[in-house]
Amino acid sequence: MARDADTIEHDIEQARDALAATLQEIGTRADPQRLVAAGKEQVETTLGDPRVRYSLIGVGALLVLVLLRKLFR
Repeated sequence: MARDADTIEHDIEQARDALAATLQEIGTRADPQRLVAAGKEQVETTLGDPRVRYSLIGVGALLVLVLLRKLFR
């Protein structure tokens, strides 16, 4: 059963619109500035957790003590 030209054109137009929307979504998701902003937000959230923050402070203090000990030995 053959389809008429108007139906085929309409199907092609729908496929084009769907492809354009998909490409726009891919472009939005792969935007480097958005990825950097999301990464920065995640790091800020992680460092905002007191367990992580105080653990990092403790590790830093330990490293300073080890370095001072090596220097003055």
